[in-house]
Amino acid sequence: MSAEPEIREASIPPRAKLGGTYWLLNIIEMFERLGYFSLRVMAPIYIAQVGDKNPGGLNLTQQHKGTIYAWWAILQSGLPIFTGGYADRFGYKRILALSIALNFCGYLMMAYLHSYMGFFAGVLLLATGTAFFKPSLQGSLAQSLDKDNASLGWGVFYWVVNIGSVIAHYIAGPIVGDKSRKGWQRLMLTGAAATLMNVFMLFTFRDVPSGGDKTESLLQVAKRTLVNIWDARLIAWLLIMSCFWLMMYQLWDLQPNFIEDWVDSSMVASYLPQALTEMGDRGLVRVQQQVLISTNSLLIVLLVVPVSWLVRKMRTLSAMLIGMLMATAGVLVAGATPNGWMLLIGIAGFSLGEMLTGPKKQEYLGLIAPPGKTGLYLGYVNIPVGLGVGIGSKLAGSLYGNWGEKASLALKYLMEHTPFGRGRNWDGSMVTLEQATGIERAHAFTQMQQILQIDGVEANRLLWETYAPYRIWYVFVAIGAVAAIALYIFGQLAKRWKDMNA
Repeated sequence: MSAEPEIREASIPPRAKLGGTYWLLNIIEMFERLGYFSLRVMAPIYIAQVGDKNPGGLNLTQQHKGTIYAWWAILQSGLPIFTGGYADRFGYKRILALSIALNFCGYLMMAYLHSYMGFFAGVLLLATGTAFFKPSLQGSLAQSLDKDNASLGWGVFYWVVNIGSVIAHYIAGPIVGDKSRKGWQRLMLTGAAATLMNVFMLFTFRDVPSGGDKTESLLQVAKRTLVNIWDARLIAWLLIMSCFWLMMYQLWDLQPNFIEDWVDSSMVASYLPQALTEMGDRGLVRVQQQVLISTNSLLIVLLVVPVSWLVRKMRTLSAMLIGMLMATAGVLVAGATPNGWMLLIGIAGFSLGEMLTGPKKQEYLGLIAPPGKTGLYLGYVNIPVGLGVGIGSKLAGSLYGNWGEKASLALKYLMEHTPFGRGRNWDGSMVTLEQATGIERAHAFTQMQQILQIDGVEANRLLWETYAPYRIWYVFVAIGAVAAIALYIFGQLAKRWKDMNA
């Protein structure tokens, strides 16, 4: 056993450095993430944030948003189960070209089809393109790495991903501007332009050989994909991580609406340039929600490489367990208070946990993948995201629509706690609130202030203390804690199994 490393080092020199193709692939990833996150950080507002401050949005319900996000996650993270195998079979560069074309068309559809079904169709096309993009690009990266530089390589990759994300967070606000119809259209065309840059990048490098069988048919690839997934250890790991990603994605998918509705960031806004702030519905200057959430990406850009280096010798599952616990604690802190500074502290804790969990999950599956099946196994890494985010989106839509959205709670308060609601027929369902009150959700918070003769700050306090919308976060934190406990048990059982079979 001890002689094997010596023979390997003598015959195949380890790739201590990251090559040129590796860096070109990272640039492609950065452009793709720039386009993607410029939309993703603002999509919750475009879809479902109602009010006078969002005149060009779709003004849909939280349940509508939950449905869109669920299908977004299912396609984007479910299809790579198969698209990873197709990337191995047909070549990474060819599949990259297909994905870029699909993404470009998806952004155009969202830009010019201002309706629920039009935006939904654009999202589905974008999700499909991303499903082809991820395993083909990550498979190319994995073939450029070995066990000597995998931890550093994936850490740098995660760093580059978040550079695109940071830039997207800061340019999204100025691009959208006053959230008019034209502003939202500019944002989606920005995504199309960033995607178009990758068309030119495809000509800058040669395809990376996948090592996969090039003779299989489409059906044979699909069959092999389904057969290979039936590994007890892999399935257990995927289910555990599904619970974690269910909680984790709420920072990006639910937190934007929560911040817009409830968080007072006026004290933070005083330290930032005016370009990063806006006037909120309470009459206070606040930090744009995407700028607050950008703390996540910014910390990862600054710290993920040194953190990856520090934990390079730590057992993969141990690092992931610590990361899950930290991320869960961060979500609890970020969601339990309307204070802007506490929100940032929670996001910081969440981000440190993500730095330990995110790169390690790819490293784990990349290293255990059999020869010629790297893209296939890296396609599996997206299953927990698809399953967790799909279920989590529907859960979040229901929870927030009924117990968290400020516009709906403003109507509910008028019906339950003021003379305005006396004598009005209401069956207690949030769905019928608009009809019962005769007030549109878009104007609910303003109407509450006028009827009660109070300002926005007092109206916000009344709703926060009466309905405690922060309690919805307890559900997601509990799910994250269960995932962490399950991962610990999984690790102990895996270690015992390994010792018994040694």
